[in-house]
Amino acid sequence: MKTYHICTFGCQMNVNDSQWLCRALDRRGYEASDLATSSLILVNTCSVREKPEQKVRQYVERIFWETSKKRSVLVVILGCVAKQLGERCFSFSPQVRFVCGPDHIGEIPDRVAELLDEPEKKLVLTDDTARYPEREILGVEAPQSYVTIMQGCDKFCTYCIVPYTRGRERSRDPLAILQDCRAKLALGASEIVLLGQNVNAYGKDSPIPFTFAELLERVDALDGLQRLRYTSPHPKDMDARDIEAFGRLRTLCPSLHLPMQSGSSTVLRRMGRGYSRKDYEKLVAELKSNRPDLCLTTDIIVGFPGETEADLEETLSLMEACRFSASYSFCYSDRPGTKASTFTDKIPSSVQHERLLRVQELQDKLTDAYFTKRLGTETTVLIEHKSKRPHNGIASWEGRDPYGVRIHIPATDSQNWIGHLVSTTIVEKGKHCLFGSPSRT
Repeated sequence: MKTYHICTFGCQMNVNDSQWLCRALDRRGYEASDLATSSLILVNTCSVREKPEQKVRQYVERIFWETSKKRSVLVVILGCVAKQLGERCFSFSPQVRFVCGPDHIGEIPDRVAELLDEPEKKLVLTDDTARYPEREILGVEAPQSYVTIMQGCDKFCTYCIVPYTRGRERSRDPLAILQDCRAKLALGASEIVLLGQNVNAYGKDSPIPFTFAELLERVDALDGLQRLRYTSPHPKDMDARDIEAFGRLRTLCPSLHLPMQSGSSTVLRRMGRGYSRKDYEKLVAELKSNRPDLCLTTDIIVGFPGETEADLEETLSLMEACRFSASYSFCYSDRPGTKASTFTDKIPSSVQHERLLRVQELQDKLTDAYFTKRLGTETTVLIEHKSKRPHNGIASWEGRDPYGVRIHIPATDSQNWIGHLVSTTIVEKGKHCLFGSPSRT
C-alpha cells in the first residue's frame, strides 16, 4: 500500500491545496497515514513571515529522524518556501527530492509516481505559468468547501513576499469556478468560501470584463448554496458593488476579514498599502451602513520599520473604532527581496514584542465585549465536526454561525449532525469561541 502524510503551514489557500492533494492521491490508490509510517510526505509551506520558514526546516529534520533516516521516504516541499528557495530546499534533508511551487501543485500526483519509479531522480518545478494553473476538479463531501478564484498579487506592499512566491494576479475562468462550486454542492457542501490573495481584484487581469461583484452574484444564485464567504480582500480594491453585496445577496454572510495592517497613515504609506487611515474608516462605515451586523476581523503588523509610539496608538484607536471581533497580529520581520527589508530604521525586537502584547490585550477586550453582546441571542450553526475536547465533561459538536464565530453545542444524542444547520441560543462565552444550546435542526 502506498501511504502518504501531508503537513500544512500557512493560509487557507494552502489548506485548500492540501485538501485537493489528499483527494487526488486517494483517487490514485494512496492511503493517508501518520508521519512515521508514510512513504510519501508532503510539506505545504508558507513564507509570509520568518518563523513559518524556520518551522519548515525543523519539520523536515523531524521527518528524517522519525522515519529512521530511511532514504526510501520521498519528501515533497511545496508552496511558497519551495518557490522562494528552489533547489536550496534539497539541503534540508537527503529525503527531499521534489520541490514544487504553487503553480505546479496540480502536477504533483503524476510527478510523484515518476519519482517513486526513479529513486535517484530529483525534480524542481518553480517557474510561473502564464495563466491561472487549472487542475482536475475534485469535489469534497464537507459542509464548508474552499474554491480558489485567483492567485497572486500585484500590490507589492513593501513588507510582503507574496508577489514573489505566488506571482502576479491571475484570475480563474468564471465557468471553471462555477463548475467547481457546483461539484462541491452536489457532494453535500452547504457553504462555499472563495479564496485568493486579493479576491476583489478578480477579473482585472482578464481581457473579458468580469468583476468580483458579478462573480459573487453568479455563485450566490447556485442551487443548494446556503452560505457564501470570501477571503481576503484588499481595502484599496473594494468598490461600491462589493460593499453593496453585503446588503443585497441572499447567501453572503455578514462576516469579513479586512486586513488593516496599521492604523497610522504614515506607516500605511511606508507599507505601500495604497490607502490611509481615513480611507479605511470610511470603508468600514460604508460596509456597516449596508450590513449593520457585519462582523469584522483583521490583520495587524506591529513594529514596522520607523513605527513610533504615536503610530502604535493610532493602531490601537482604530481597533477601538472598528470593534474587530478578532485580529491576527504579529511582529514585522524582514522578508528577502522586499523593499522594507532595506529600511534601516528597524524596531528592536523587545519593543516589537511589548507593542504586540498591547495590541493583543486590547483585542482580547474587544473580543470579550463582542462575545458578551452575543449572549442570549439566537443564531444558526453549520456543524462541521465533533469537538476535539468535551465542554464541562460533555461531548459537543463544533461549527460556525453566519458571523464566522466558532460555536460549540452539546452532542446530546446519537444523531450525526455534520452538515446540519442548527438553530442555537448562545449561552456561554469562551476566549475564542461561544457555546450554544440547540433549539431545533
